[in-house]
Amino acid sequence: MTTIHDVARVAGVSISTVSYALSGKRSITESTRRRVEAAVRELDYRPNAGARMLAGRRTYIFAVTEPLRADTYEPAHMAFVLATATAARTYDYDVLLLTQDEATGGLSRVTSSRLVDGIIVLDVLREDERADLVRSLDIPSVLIGVPDDTAGLVCVDLDFEAVGRMALDRLADAGHRTVTLLGQPQAVYDRGSNFPPRLRDAFLARAAERGIDAAFHAVEREPSDMRARLATLLDADTPPTGVVFHCEEQQQTTALELLAERGVAVPGEMSIVSAAPTFPTSGFRPPLDRIPLVPAYTCGRAVELAINQIAGSVEPRVELVPPTYEDHGSVAPLPAA
Repeated sequence: MTTIHDVARVAGVSISTVSYALSGKRSITESTRRRVEAAVRELDYRPNAGARMLAGRRTYIFAVTEPLRADTYEPAHMAFVLATATAARTYDYDVLLLTQDEATGGLSRVTSSRLVDGIIVLDVLREDERADLVRSLDIPSVLIGVPDDTAGLVCVDLDFEAVGRMALDRLADAGHRTVTLLGQPQAVYDRGSNFPPRLRDAFLARAAERGIDAAFHAVEREPSDMRARLATLLDADTPPTGVVFHCEEQQQTTALELLAERGVAVPGEMSIVSAAPTFPTSGFRPPLDRIPLVPAYTCGRAVELAINQIAGSVEPRVELVPPTYEDHGSVAPLPAA
């Protein structure tokens, strides 16, 4: 197994110089640093994590805390885990995934043992005990999500408020005056998830500003609930002519199946926008306009902010990624009466 002695021999420097080059604890000349790095690559040297901690050096590991709750939509959440791991690898970092049982105890344990260099917090609640914990820890931390109290925190997320306003404006600009938002399961709102109410509240507030008749309905995961909810809307005295989906892929495909069965043309009779999906909608029948949630954007920026904290200091902040609109032809002007 390659040792630090081997690296020093190949680089033609002392063991202490190798240590300084890898830890950054003392300045060395650029040419020396490059020789050490070349030797590390040539020998595929991988310092022992325990030795790194004892030496006060980086471990090149991020803790990623992602609770797996009963109502977790696993495809979307794992997309964020994968995006975080991919972004971390661009900085030669690995990730240590902490799930439900490790939400706070695990964070305390890995930080007190200096096993990780930083923390990435996923699936943030409006009132999240992990946010309180990272405030008390002397370690770089970034939240992907926005809790109610952001004091002292570094947060990054899609601008879900802007997503809600953009979806409403798209339908209103096309002349739709009666619109509905079909959202996440009710349990997601009840447990205090931060992003669904941000989108919902902004959507409804924008509708009020523009004088649009808007409604919101939580939709459960069972296909039967989506079918029942949408059938009730279609059978109402004044059915919506514009609908926004902020729900899972299966729920959206179920809705489109029911519309096809009922002979409701999209966008001829009903215009639809998919708000903040992590999945593509161009393959739906019919394809749906979408305002995508791209995990690589927010996770990449979160890792970058964590790296910046390790290298220096980052002031507490909330960074919101502006949304973009993808037109796939599912929104059209309201037909003349």
